[in-house]
Parts: sequence; C-alpha cells; structure tokens
Amino acid sequence: MALNGLNEEQLEAAKAPLGNNLIIASAGTGKTSTIVGRIAHLLYEGIAPEKILLLTFTNKAAGEMLERLERHFDAKIVSKIESGTFHAVSYRWLKEFDPKLSLKQPFELKTLFRSVYEKRDFTRLNLEQSAFSSAFLYDIYSLYQNASNNGFEAWFLERYPEHKPLVDIYMHIIDEFEQEKEQFGFLSFNDLLIQAIEKRDVLQKEFTEVLVDEYQDTNTLQGILVDALKAKSLFCVGDYDQSIYAFNGANIENISTFKDRYEKAKIFSLKTNYRSSASILSLANRVIEHNERIYPKKLEVGRVGEDISPKLLVYKELFEQYQAIADTIRASYTPANEVAVIFRNNISADGIEASLRERGISCKRKGGMSFFDTKEIKFLLDMLTLLVNPKDMMAFIHLFEYAKGVGSSHAKEFYTSLLHCGNGNLFVGVLNPKTDSLPPSSAISNHNLGLFGDDIQMSSASRFTTLGLSSDVLNHPLLKHPKMTTNGALFFQGFYDFLALYQGKGYPSSILNSAIKSKMYAVVVEFLSNQRARLRNGEIDEVRREEAKEKIMKKCSLLLELSKNYNDLNSFLNAMILGASELSEGEGVNLLSVHASKGLEFRDVYVIDLMKGRFPNHKLMHQGGELEEERRLFYVAVTRAKDKLMLSLAQYDKVKKIDFKPSIFLYEAGILKGEKPKG
Repeated sequence: MALNGLNEEQLEAAKAPLGNNLIIASAGTGKTSTIVGRIAHLLYEGIAPEKILLLTFTNKAAGEMLERLERHFDAKIVSKIESGTFHAVSYRWLKEFDPKLSLKQPFELKTLFRSVYEKRDFTRLNLEQSAFSSAFLYDIYSLYQNASNNGFEAWFLERYPEHKPLVDIYMHIIDEFEQEKEQFGFLSFNDLLIQAIEKRDVLQKEFTEVLVDEYQDTNTLQGILVDALKAKSLFCVGDYDQSIYAFNGANIENISTFKDRYEKAKIFSLKTNYRSSASILSLANRVIEHNERIYPKKLEVGRVGEDISPKLLVYKELFEQYQAIADTIRASYTPANEVAVIFRNNISADGIEASLRERGISCKRKGGMSFFDTKEIKFLLDMLTLLVNPKDMMAFIHLFEYAKGVGSSHAKEFYTSLLHCGNGNLFVGVLNPKTDSLPPSSAISNHNLGLFGDDIQMSSASRFTTLGLSSDVLNHPLLKHPKMTTNGALFFQGFYDFLALYQGKGYPSSILNSAIKSKMYAVVVEFLSNQRARLRNGEIDEVRREEAKEKIMKKCSLLLELSKNYNDLNSFLNAMILGASELSEGEGVNLLSVHASKGLEFRDVYVIDLMKGRFPNHKLMHQGGELEEERRLFYVAVTRAKDKLMLSLAQYDKVKKIDFKPSIFLYEAGILKGEKPKG
C-alpha cells in the first residue's frame, strides 16, 4: 500500500478530509512522498483519477510522482490523472477547445510586438522623457500579467510615474498587439493561464481535488487560476521559508494568507527532516526563526548516524579562501559529485571554480556563467594562446572580431595576409614582414578582389596617418588591405605592441599583466562594459558601466593570481584551458547559486563568502529585496547539507583593498558571539 512508508505527520496530511489543506513541508521532510501518498489515498477512497489535478513546476516532477504511483496502481488508472505544469495543463485544455491555437515563444512575440511598436514615431512628441524600448515595454507588460489582476495603466503608473505622458501610446501598442495575437491565434505563456481562467466555464474542467506542489513559488496569476477551478478540495504543499523567487514574480502572500483566504483551512506541518544532521538543523532553525513566523514550525531530526557540527572557516584574504577550500575538497574522501559549493553571487563562484581547475578537480557550475566562458577571460586566454601557438587561427579571429568594422571573415583575411607576409610565421609577418604585397586573392577565397593569382588590390595606408600609429605599423602591408578599418588599424597597433614585448617568453604573470594593460584589451573592456550597461532605450547607464568595468577587472585580478603559480606559459594555459568541458558538464564538484541548489542535497556543503554585503547581498536588497528573503536564501543553502556543513568568510580583499565584516547570519546561527551587525 502506498501509504505504508509514511511517518505519522505525513500520513495525517495525506489522509486529511477533503477541503482546503495547506501542508508546510520543510526542507528534507518528504513532500514528494506525501503528495504521492495523498493521491493514493484519494484513489483508495474511490475518487475517479480524472477528477484529480496535480500541478507542479516541472513536468519532470509530475512524471516522477506518477511513476511512483504506478508501483501501486495500474498504469491505465494513473494515466487518467491530469498532471503537469500550470502552462502545460492549460495548453492541453485550450487545444481541446480550439485546436487552431498556436503557442509562440517569447522571442517570436517580441518580434510581433516590435512590429506594432515601430509604427509609432516617438520623436515627434518632443518629450523630455525618452520612451521605453520595444523589448523593455514587452517585459514590463509580461511582468504585469504575472503580478497583478488590476488594470495595466494604474499598475504601470505606480511604478513609472515619469512616463505618464507616454502611457496612452503604450496602451494603444498593447491593445493592437493583443488584437493581432487574437487574429492569428497566437498565445504567450501568460495567455495560457489567462485564457484558461477566462474560459473556465466553457472548458468544463471539474476536479474533486487540485494538488499544487511548491506552492510558495506560485505567482499571482497562478493563484488566480487555482481559485478559478473551484475544486471541492485543495492540497497545497510548500514552505514559506523556501520562498526565494520574488524576483521572478513569486507571490509569498499566496502561502502566507492561505488560512485567511480559504474557509475552514487546515494547516499541516511536516517537520521531521530526514536529510540533515541534528547540528545542521539546529543552525538552520536558529537563523530562520528571525523571520516572522507565519505558521509555527521547527525542524526535527529524523535520521541516525554521526552528527558533525557545522564548521566556520575564516581566512585572512578573499582569494586565500577559494584556494584553501579547493585544497580541502581535494584532500577529502567524499566523492566529488557529493560535494557542493554554494554561492550567493556569481563573482564568488569565479574564485572557487578557477582554484578547482588549477588543481585538476573537475566541477560543474549551475546558476551562472563559468568564469572561463566569460568573454573577458576568453579574450585574455586567446591572446596568450597565440604566443604559444601562433598557428591557432581561431584565437586570432576571436581577438580581431572586437575591432569595430572587422568581422570574422575580415579577421580571417588579415590572418592569412600576416602569414603570407611572414612566409608562414605569424610573428615574422607582424613584426618583420618579408614582403610589401598582400597574398593572392585565391589564397583567401576572396572572389571580389581581382583575378585569381593576382595580389589583393592594395589601398593607401595614408588614410591612417592621423591615428598616431608607430612608423612600423603605419608602413606595414596589412594597413594597405582594402578592408582595414580605422578601428582595425588601432587594434593592430595594440597587437603589434603586445607581440613586440612577448613572443612566448617570460613568466605567465608578467605576460598576462601586459595583456590586461594592452591597448587591445582596453578596447574589449570598453566594448563589454558599454554592452552590459546599455539600457532598453539604448542609452548607457554610467553607474552600471563603471560597475561592469570593475567586475571585469576583478576577473582579471583573479586570473593574474592564478598565473603566479606557474613558471611557463604553456603549463598555465594547459591548466586554464584543458578540461573546460568537465567544469560545466558531467561528474565533479557542484558549483551552485543558492537558487540553483534548491531541491538538491549533498553529503558535504560549503557556503562561501559569508560577509556583510555579500551574503546578505546588500545591493539586491536595495533594489527591492528584503533581509527576510536573504535569510530564506541562507536557510535553503545550509539545508542542502546532509553530513558536513562548512561556512566560510574572508576578512580582506587585497584587490579592492577593503575589509569585510562577518555576515549577520553567522551571529544569528550562534557560530559567532558578540554584537550583531545591522543587516
């Protein structure tokens, strides 16, 4: 019988009478088993399977629950249970009603929205306030659909009052967009829920019970859909202490006001944790109790075995922290895939990822781009790669693509030209060209420049005389290439200067330092920081641009620190580049943002950078977050640990030259004594 494996509290919830039931399922308390047990109980009680609706946040989760049920019930019975994500279920219903409906991806609908938007000429209005871009206005409208049941105009003006002169135009754009969608039968993901709500009567979907998994993550629109179904019974399972998706539209009020919104609501609590040791649970309880207790609860230990107290790791310097944790992981006997390093900020993960790679420890990163996949790091490694292997044409192309007006095709031509000028040697072709001519057009497959076998029609380099180039560069045959641009010439000057200093000779740290300070890299930093600071309306936010530059240079400093451990460039590049695929895929240490760690568990967990300002993240708190949500994030992070929990912090950042104070959560956990810092 499917209910036999449940403990007393799980069984009580699973066998609850039909009605409005909320199950508070704390971390590691067996919520999936309880949901499966509940559905089994309904079937045992004679509820028809087609009268049961299971709503989850991934189709995989629904599939796993149904698979468990098939161990106890005939597959034909289980297959009749309506299940899936909110969107998947709504789409099935709507397609039954109107098979011609067509679900469109966001990028497709953004294109349609832009076609409507571009009919308007905002420039003729002569307004001081610039209009939002098409893409940004679309995102605002999408957020509104998830977050509010009131009119768009009032909701919009509450958030963007300075755009009041434009609101009528925005409204007309949205109205026309909706008309065109209706005309062609297009649906967005939000439309699936909206139309399922609006057409609930004609869809004629009646359920005895609706079960909702991860109820704390539901948004306003999903909450409205649950109510619109008017089921005889609700079975909502979630944990308000694990509500960490407010930035994505989740509305914690759905779970916090359950007992007030539903008549005769009953609250059940799963408090026996089978995942973590007593010491880890005690720490988690001490911290999360500082949040308002919406529903009373306290985690209790349900497992046996050795109880290892959580450990605080304190390091003098930030990078020392990452290196020491990597050493600790290397010395551990715990299998790599049972180890997780959990971080609040992506920049925290860069240091530990780089340190693990340096030691040959495979890892996989989720919840942020790999340090080695970022454009600023790839560029530097390509610069160094050319010194070791000048025949690496792709590294050359990747570099010169950053020169404005020089694409991959032109960059390839430049590379071929330089090899020609150096009789096959790139260094010679750049620094001491053996010929004044460029290669035959057939050598670079350029059919638009003269006849095969002829030299490329060379242009005059005099067009670059005002750029302040060195005489060696100004007289270089490459500048006579007809496709050489002003920015390309300046970029080539930087490349020439870099090669003149180093040709694979010298210590990696000194070579890398020169690359970071080179004119070439200055172009890349400027390009990337502008790109990352560009607003939806096309303007550059100066504050964000400076922040982007700071983050880029932070990554450079980290790479520079790593290079100091090597005496030759080839060894350094091998450590940094080889095995890149293992870091993001397959087996290895798990590098996870807190959000990406939710729902997972590991034998050993390291929660890093527990310093004031980093965790809790003050910047995100100032952008609309709250200390309570940061505390929930910490709670989620520490309750991923089964056996060992290591909490780490650094006291100083030698790059930024700032001192750190410990996180407030370490005081709340009782690991540190004394006066708690504010926030």
